[in-house]
Amino acid sequence: MKININIDEGVKYMLFASLLFAVMGAFAKLSSEHMSSLEVVFFRNVFGVLIIGFAVLKSPLKSVGGKPFLLFFRGFMGFTALLAFFYNIAHISLGDAMTFSKTSPIFTALFAWAFLSEKLSKKAWLAVFIGFIGIVMITQPSGLGFSKYDILGIFSGVGAALAYTSVRELKKYYDTRAIVLSFMSVGTIGPLILLFISAHAKYPLSISIPELDFMLGTFVMPSGVVWLYVLAMGLLATLAQVYMTKAYGASKAGIIGAVSYTNIPFSIAVGLFLGDSLPSIITTAGIILIISAGILVAKEK
Repeated sequence: MKININIDEGVKYMLFASLLFAVMGAFAKLSSEHMSSLEVVFFRNVFGVLIIGFAVLKSPLKSVGGKPFLLFFRGFMGFTALLAFFYNIAHISLGDAMTFSKTSPIFTALFAWAFLSEKLSKKAWLAVFIGFIGIVMITQPSGLGFSKYDILGIFSGVGAALAYTSVRELKKYYDTRAIVLSFMSVGTIGPLILLFISAHAKYPLSISIPELDFMLGTFVMPSGVVWLYVLAMGLLATLAQVYMTKAYGASKAGIIGAVSYTNIPFSIAVGLFLGDSLPSIITTAGIILIISAGILVAKEK
């Protein structure tokens, strides 16, 4: 009976975290109407840097260290994946953007097998296969191949998976806060560097290389209701992380990993309020396959 209570508590926390992530995505989408994706990423991370930084001041880091390049790699991949994710949020439906990002567990399983020598069971390989079919059904590539948003969507999953895979190794050397801070620090400084390059490039890069517009932008100081959007985005992202952590501490990782996929239907529902259209039958089937693949991977873990 006691176990059931713990499981129920963990599921409750994860459901709430998934809802918070979906609403956070909505505020990111609203913010994107007034600023570039670079600036959205900056505000998404700067609040986290302040919060984690304060925590480190109160209780210093306890890390062995010795893997600075891997630590930077985790931060860089997390930042670029988040940039691709927020760019897609601004240009495609919230549900589709969230579904692309939730392919990360599928890629994480592959990368752990390839780089960390973790074995994949037959069910895990089946999950990977199902997940890739789901991706194809969502992207629906034509004779011209994948669209820009498809490529960035897939990259948001791949980049996040590489970041998560590196975390497994980094945990042996660094305090968890140091790992999180590496991601948020790169995610705060990176946008500022790219905004500076965008403003001082000899020729407008968005014109000469239009494919790179997702990593370019002009800084626009928020005003009025936009401050509410960015503050709500930062607060909800932080709260979602807290409740997700509480969920994994209250129940089995496989169960919580499976429940985390409620983030997708929550995002579709929230997106409808923002004017997104319902996904087509083929896209819906692809979303279901990706959710199924993710749940299979989570149960194997």
